[in-house]
Amino acid sequence: MVLGKRGSAGPMARWLHVAVHVGVPLSLLVLIAQVVLGRLSFDPIRDVELRTGRTALNLLVLSLACTPLALVTGWRAIRDLRRPLGLYAALYAGLHFLAFAAWDYGLQFDLIWLDLRGNRFLQVGLPALVILVALAVTSPRPAIRRMGRLWKWLHRLAYAAGLLAALHFYWAVKVDRRVPLLYGAIVVLLLLLRLPPVVETVRELRERVSA
Repeated sequence: MVLGKRGSAGPMARWLHVAVHVGVPLSLLVLIAQVVLGRLSFDPIRDVELRTGRTALNLLVLSLACTPLALVTGWRAIRDLRRPLGLYAALYAGLHFLAFAAWDYGLQFDLIWLDLRGNRFLQVGLPALVILVALAVTSPRPAIRRMGRLWKWLHRLAYAAGLLAALHFYWAVKVDRRVPLLYGAIVVLLLLLRLPPVVETVRELRERVSA
């Protein structure tokens, strides 16, 4: 499949942006409609928590994968998807927390605090949420200019958020934990692909293949 010139946006890149900005909000509208129409299971709160949490993790992993994919393929336009995917991941993570705190617990913070103290999956999920919110808040260009180099260090915490979210998923499930382990392995692999020696090796291999 021809993706277009390296570094250029091209029609395929534009279609990917359309797919992200249409597909993700559409999936949220479908979920809202199912809640309003009562089309979920007998436990709608758990359904919403699971779906928003899983979607947040999927979007976060896709966001983390953009730069490694651009490195491996040489198609730099993929990098432009990092920010929207990361913002949507933060949105779904926030909805995931709201379903838990507002819908399930009715914002009874004393009960939320007790649950937080007694459940380790909440203890790792909350820092992941805080990181994603911090990354979303500092993603606009004015914030990037003001923060300078600090912005890069802060946004590297996205990998920590991915690992914490995978661990949150792992401790939250009761039976089959292979899927959260797979998420964790993918995040580790993506992190390894960002290490400078690995980056140089991949670039050299890509150049040899291109030649």
